Amino acid sequence: MLELRGVTAGYGRTMVLDDVSIEVPVGGAVAVMGHNGAGKTTLLRVAVGLVPVRTGSVLLDGQDVTPLRPSARVKRGLGYVPQGQQSFAHMTTLENLQLITTARSAIDEVLDTFPALRGLLSRRAGLLSGGQRQQLAIARTLLTRPRMLILDEPTEGIQPNVVTEIEGVISGLTDRGDLSVLLVEQHVGFALRATGSYYVLESGRVTSRGEGGPAAIDAVRAAMAV
Repeated sequence: MLELRGVTAGYGRTMVLDDVSIEVPVGGAVAVMGHNGAGKTTLLRVAVGLVPVRTGSVLLDGQDVTPLRPSARVKRGLGYVPQGQQSFAHMTTLENLQLITTARSAIDEVLDTFPALRGLLSRRAGLLSGGQRQQLAIARTLLTRPRMLILDEPTEGIQPNVVTEIEGVISGLTDRGDLSVLLVEQHVGFALRATGSYYVLESGRVTSRGEGGPAAIDAVRAAMAV
C-alpha cells in the first residue's frame, strides 16, 4: 500500500533520514518507534509530501508519488493526522467535521467510531480535552475516506481510557481490510498491540524491525535501549 524505498531526506544541509526503507501492506498496520530526534516525524512528513526526498522514492499502491504534492497524495487515498491534537479551536466540534463534509451520513459514521463526540457537537474545539481533540482530529481525517491513514503520536498527552479507545479504533479499522495504518508512537505497548509489525529508528536509520504484538515489547525496548 505505502512503501518508502531507500529514502534520504532532511532540512537544508541537515540529513535526518539515511537510506530508510519501510513498507505498509494493504489492510495492515505498522508502527515506527524510536527516541526523540530519531527521524520518526520526518519520515511521516516525507510520506505525506511535506518534506522532499534527496534520494529514494515513495510509492502508494505501487505508483511512484515522490514528485506529487500533498494534496495530490490525499486525492489518492492518503490521510494524515499530525502530532498535537490539531483542530480549529474557535469552531464547534460539528463545524470542524463539516469543514470536510456536510453529508450527515458520513458524519454519523465517524461519530459511531468516536461516540464520545456525539455529546460534544456544539462545544468549541478549544474547550475539549486533549483526548477529545485527538478523537476529533482522527474523525475529521476519516471523513476524507483514506485508504492509508498516517498517525503521528496519537496518544501524546491524553488520558489512559482514551488511549484504549484509540487502540480499539485502529484495530477495528484495519480489521475491515480496506484501510492501512502507519503509526509513529512513543508508547511501546500501545504501538505493538495496535499494529502487526514495527520498525525502530535510531539516528535516521532503521536499526530493528519485526512482527508486532505484546510478545515483541521486550525486543523493541532492547532495541531502543529503554
